[in-house]
Amino acid sequence: MLKLISILGLVVMIAALVGLYKIGVLFTAQPIAIALQVIAVALLIWARITFGLRSFHAAANPTAGGLVTIGPYRFIRHPIYTAACLFGWAGILVHFSLASVAFGVLLFIGSMARMLSEERLVKQRYPEYLDYSKVTKRMIPHVF
Repeated sequence: MLKLISILGLVVMIAALVGLYKIGVLFTAQPIAIALQVIAVALLIWARITFGLRSFHAAANPTAGGLVTIGPYRFIRHPIYTAACLFGWAGILVHFSLASVAFGVLLFIGSMARMLSEERLVKQRYPEYLDYSKVTKRMIPHVF
C-alpha cells in the first residue's frame, strides 16, 4: 500500500509541475525566482550524486547499501522532494494566483505522500533511521 501511495504522490507532483508550466508560472524571468530555481537544481544534483545510482524507482523502494546521511542528507531527509517544491514554489511566489497556489499545494501534498510512505518503508529496512530522523528535518533544516 505504501508503494502505491508513493506512486500516487509522484503522479500528483508531476501533474502539479505540469499545471504550473501550463499556466505560465513554472519558468519566469524574475531574478528571485531564477535564483531559487538554480538553488533547487543544485540541491537536486547534489542529492542525486550523493545518493548515487541505486534508486530510480517510481515507487518508494528502500535499497541496499546503507542509510545515506552525508551530503545534503546531513541537513534534511528529503532533498530531492525539497528541490522539486522549491523549484515550483519559486515561480508561484512571483506569479501568485489562486491557480498557482492550488498547484503548489498539490505539489506539496504529493511530496508529503512520498516522504511519509518512504519514511515508513526506510524505518523497516534501516532501524537507525529513527535516530537519524530525530536530528534532521524533512525539508527545511531546524524547521520542518
